[in-house]
Amino acid sequence: MPTAPPPDVPPRHGLAVPTSLAGARLDQALAQLLPQHSRNRLKGWIEAGQVVVGAMVVVSPRHKLHGGETVVVTETPAAADDRVAAQAIPLAIVYEDDALLVLDKPAGLVVHPGSGNRDGTLQNALLHHAPALATLPRAGIVHRLDKDTSGLMVVAKTDVAQVDLVRQLAARSVKREYIAVVFGDLARATTIDAPIGRHPTQRTEMAVVTAGKPARTHVDVIERFGAATLVQCRLETGRTHQIRVHLTALGHPLLGDPTYRGRRKPGLSLPAVAFSFPRQALHARRLGLVHPVTRAPMQWESPAPADLAALIAALRAGATAPASR
Repeated sequence: MPTAPPPDVPPRHGLAVPTSLAGARLDQALAQLLPQHSRNRLKGWIEAGQVVVGAMVVVSPRHKLHGGETVVVTETPAAADDRVAAQAIPLAIVYEDDALLVLDKPAGLVVHPGSGNRDGTLQNALLHHAPALATLPRAGIVHRLDKDTSGLMVVAKTDVAQVDLVRQLAARSVKREYIAVVFGDLARATTIDAPIGRHPTQRTEMAVVTAGKPARTHVDVIERFGAATLVQCRLETGRTHQIRVHLTALGHPLLGDPTYRGRRKPGLSLPAVAFSFPRQALHARRLGLVHPVTRAPMQWESPAPADLAALIAALRAGATAPASR
């Protein structure tokens, strides 16, 4: 009778600490020696007693190394998040392979479960589409779009891909372009370089504040309609509500944005659809990155969805100023 196979043995890494890392913290050194894993995951393994330095189990990420030590790290996979249910929600997938998938998110779809949105989100849909994503933080989601913003998003399908994509985002090498319709006549391209942080009195909103995090948005004019302008926005950073906040600070809030005063603008001659548009007029139309495995540059594009295309057509038909590009 054949014997049962032995139980799975967790992967284990034996590492020699180079002298160049003398004086470094344990978590910082491991981030260099095991770059395929995120710092949060490495920190978790340290605090769980899964890292041995010499003959000593070390549980403090701040432990200082002398250089020359042997470090043994025992991996454990990320635990599945049982609180987020898999749900059969349609996804518009524009690309997928073993490492990542790129999807075209519709307006109205929340990305992560949260207060008042425990289900019906993109994360629920991803867990149904690819159950293995349950072992990744946030089911592999590495960046987000607001509920009422449409367009392209990338999702990692492996731990290695997720770490790499997060690092690309941090290095500002992921190319993200949006189209937006704003109130007012924006005559020329501009770059908005203004820090963004929590609004000092409206705690659910963001604002340009001195103590905020650095944020930069490049804005190009695509077409002018007199009382409104179609623009392209390119992000260097990815702060919460960045485009919406920056364009509001510029004096040109997005049409349809109720949070940042985009619904009413007295004195403007615009078709009724501009004032009744039910969401912020913002769409992530282009996404470019380096594939986390093949290292090949990749890019995807998404046309304006039907509601935004109809808005642009109505503005173009009623334009009072010549178009420019």
